[in-house]
Amino acid sequence: MNFELNESQHKLVAMVRDFCVREVKPHAQEWDREEHFPREVVDQLGELGLLGMTVPEELGGSALDTLSVACVVEEIARWDGSLALTVASHNGLGTSHLLRFGSEELRGRYIPEIAAGRKLAAWGLTEPGSGSDAAGMRSLAVRKDKGWILNGAKMFITQGTVGDVFVVLALTEPEKRQKGVTAFLLEKGMKGFSQRALHGKLGMRSSDTAELVMEDVYVEDWRRIGEVGGGFVDTLKILDKGRITIGALSVGLGRGALEESILYAGERKAFGKPIADFQGLRWMMADMATELDASRLLVWRAAYLCDAGKPYTREAAMAKLFASEAACRAAAQGVQIHGGYGFTKEFLVERIYRDVKLCTIGEGTSEIQRMVIARELLKA
Repeated sequence: MNFELNESQHKLVAMVRDFCVREVKPHAQEWDREEHFPREVVDQLGELGLLGMTVPEELGGSALDTLSVACVVEEIARWDGSLALTVASHNGLGTSHLLRFGSEELRGRYIPEIAAGRKLAAWGLTEPGSGSDAAGMRSLAVRKDKGWILNGAKMFITQGTVGDVFVVLALTEPEKRQKGVTAFLLEKGMKGFSQRALHGKLGMRSSDTAELVMEDVYVEDWRRIGEVGGGFVDTLKILDKGRITIGALSVGLGRGALEESILYAGERKAFGKPIADFQGLRWMMADMATELDASRLLVWRAAYLCDAGKPYTREAAMAKLFASEAACRAAAQGVQIHGGYGFTKEFLVERIYRDVKLCTIGEGTSEIQRMVIARELLKA
């Protein structure tokens, strides 16, 4: 096995790091404080090809492998979890669902604009009354003429107000529950389709989050994505791959907590010497580094299996579960190492501590990951 990135991957990560140090690091605290979605920086990411990482070159994308995508997301998360979440969700949810299951007409019409970042993609699964129980959704799509009438609401949707293209799941045959779910493509501005921004989040505050409301929205059948009733199965495939990037995002946040703590511990003095000389803090940093390295290896294994065309449902769930919880522990230890200063907004570890909690919730809670892992184990 090769545990090293190849030359092109090293160059890609270096390019992303340079961009983040120059364009993200100086402003991320302000974006967080003001809940400002940095559209200007997102546009620049599009110009760099980072909003079409999974898209084939013939459709205007970068055609990166899953491991490379994970490395990009980790590097961005090191500097700003919110921006990494924007990149991960745009590439891994809305774009991926349309790219993998949309018709040739849909892909040709929308994917090039999405890959270039001229249109942002969002994905609507979660509802006010259904999160982990995705099959318990209530949004309905009823046939009418050559299309469908959609009614319902979606909650906690990333890119909800800044997005242009929305993949929305709705029940077309309610009596069949998960076997009666179908995906549709909606666009901002469609009659009866509205968005309401959600403010006051604990973390990921500069990632745009919204509620989507559908009131008698007419959707032509050519906007349907995949087979009627096949939306839930397609969704599970999307979530499998998305868990790899959320695992990578977790590693990036945890890495930020560790690297900031190492710098602080070397500068801060107590009892006449740097606090990095105290064994208790050294052990904390050793534990952080060990768990984060293990997390990265789990993420890379899942990415390798995905790229090799092998089953990776269990491995993706393991990577997401372990990395997200390890990153939460690293963030908490980072705040502890910073002491009182870690409790202030002047230091990055405070923002990491707030941002990282979402990683144990989004794209399947830790409890759901354990259910997935156990289900896969019991198949044997």
